[in-house]
Amino acid sequence: MTATKVGIIGCGNISSIYCESGKTFEILNIIACADLIQERAEARAAEYGIPRACSVVELLADPEIEIVINLTIPKAHAEVALAALQAGKSVHNEKPLAIERAQAHQLLALAREEGLRVGCAPDTFLGGGIQTCRKLIDDGWIGEPIAATAFMTCHGHESWHPDPEFYYKVGGGPMFDMGPYYLTALVNLIGPVRRVTGSARITFPERLITSQPKHGTRIEVDVPTHVAGVLDFANGAVGTIITSFDIWSAHLPRIEIYGTEGSLSVPDPNGFGGPVLVKRAGASEWSDVPLTHGYAVNSRGIGVADMAYALRSGRPHRANGELAYHVLDIMHAFHDASREGKHIELASTCDRPAPLPMGLLPGTLDE
Repeated sequence: MTATKVGIIGCGNISSIYCESGKTFEILNIIACADLIQERAEARAAEYGIPRACSVVELLADPEIEIVINLTIPKAHAEVALAALQAGKSVHNEKPLAIERAQAHQLLALAREEGLRVGCAPDTFLGGGIQTCRKLIDDGWIGEPIAATAFMTCHGHESWHPDPEFYYKVGGGPMFDMGPYYLTALVNLIGPVRRVTGSARITFPERLITSQPKHGTRIEVDVPTHVAGVLDFANGAVGTIITSFDIWSAHLPRIEIYGTEGSLSVPDPNGFGGPVLVKRAGASEWSDVPLTHGYAVNSRGIGVADMAYALRSGRPHRANGELAYHVLDIMHAFHDASREGKHIELASTCDRPAPLPMGLLPGTLDE
């Protein structure tokens, strides 16, 4: 199968692992990278053997590039993705898909009109850990899912991230930063959500950066930093989620799924592998389950590779725009519910992505 030619826009922290995906997946051929800071693009190109470092305009004008990987900061996601689609290219965004629902809706509408694909991170749900959990649920190991919990608690990023301001501005916060990992995993495992409610607060109106190079800089916090939500899934299951940048430490699971016949402990959705545990009705102990699927190490870019295969075969890709839009809608709805003091009925929905096949050869995604 002919490799798909790919360009990367945005050469910051996260770009390294995406550059690696060009070596991991035989379907991907990364031929160019671009950044507002030319030196960043040149450094990435030199480090990973990417043939060309260029401007964003030059990258979008390249007729050979079929997919653009958009790794810009959240507030630029919609603008850059729209430009890629207008240039006739499919696009895979870092999360979230966009800041506002209307922006994301515009992207999906244009893609449909032009016959292009929109994808979005996270693609961690395609890793061996969560794909194993998906198989266990689909095979009935815990019966019918009736409830779920999801917890992401930390004290923010200003102690380690070199440029943490955007985490506390519109498009950031724990729900928009980390919520996509947890919500995407839940939708993959249980299905779409029909209604949510929630409560949110800003605990510390100002944050002090203690990392380099901006040590001592103060950040005004503009978005909720502790969000607690309840999800009513379309299939009747009820979920509970907390995302927080206000908690110093906690003893909480990442994700657990509770069924009529047992319980399932899901590994960290910010990673690709991790332990999978099951405790079925009547069992005295949790049991470790060997992973049924590969890609258990850091495989960011697997969603782009899946899109590339889908472009060739015509099948749906898994980390798709409709899934990402539904997750974006859910995240906004938690904030809306807290502000308005009510349940929010969701206008969006999506299909559960198809599970990955078992027994794939390394570097491939289709049988």
